[in-house]
Amino acid sequence: MIKFYQKIKTKLQVFGLLLLTMATSFCSYAQERSDEDIDNILDDLFFDDKQFLDELIEGGNSYNFIYTSVAYNSNTYFSGRDSGTNQFNSIPQISYYHSSGFNASISGVYYQNFSPQWDFTSISLGYLNTFGHNKFIYNLGYTKYFYSDDFDDFTNSIDLSLGVRNKKRTLGSTFSVSYLFGSDTSYQFISNSFARINLIRNSTFALRLRPTLSFIAAKQEYTYLQRFRTSPFLRTITEEVFSFLNTQILIPLSFTTKSWDFELGYSLNLPHAVANESNLPTTKFFSLSVGYLFDLSK
Repeated sequence: MIKFYQKIKTKLQVFGLLLLTMATSFCSYAQERSDEDIDNILDDLFFDDKQFLDELIEGGNSYNFIYTSVAYNSNTYFSGRDSGTNQFNSIPQISYYHSSGFNASISGVYYQNFSPQWDFTSISLGYLNTFGHNKFIYNLGYTKYFYSDDFDDFTNSIDLSLGVRNKKRTLGSTFSVSYLFGSDTSYQFISNSFARINLIRNSTFALRLRPTLSFIAAKQEYTYLQRFRTSPFLRTITEEVFSFLNTQILIPLSFTTKSWDFELGYSLNLPHAVANESNLPTTKFFSLSVGYLFDLSK
């Protein structure tokens, strides 16, 4: 049962981490940049391991930059579910973006009490473009996973995302679909809607809230023990379902200045029970992330 639980945990973990590896942020500005321009770029970069980054772009200009970030989460949940171990996790990421549409990133995840603590490394490549007078943006990407243990169910994913926002960039939504494959296959759907509330903004720094509502659904295989009606013995039942897994509400406070980006967030998970699950508790955690942008166009 421990081995089975670890396998299910890892699968749900991949679903959760796709929120990070699939989601890339896109922004474009003129070649000559002021501090306010850098702030605008960082405004578009919103790092968190349980949700999509805001997919924002302004067409017609060029950009070329590297964005580095590290996120800390006070507790670990997979698709909103308790991992069975009270522990924090940390996720570093390095991403590259170019106005040709090419983007790439490398990221990983460290868990406080799991063994091995460094769970996996992922490498993602993508291409983005816009349509509809730049109101809509799409990104097609591929991600390769390198696990520290022998997990090989999902070692690849092909991802397609579509985003839309209003002209003032105060409201937006994204929808993404992923096909995961390796020794097993699965697919998942994620929707994400956000609002941006400027609390303070001037030429040197900005302080804002970004409340976000996210939903995740996926095909998943559940295995559990069931007792025969006329026998004391237990039999193994495997059930494959496609179902809604989790709702997440995120309320982050973001502070950006020059090339730096700091975010403090509170997340609330409302997991939806599937298969033989029941009475899944609401889970919550705090997150902190720090990011820095290297502008390569200067």
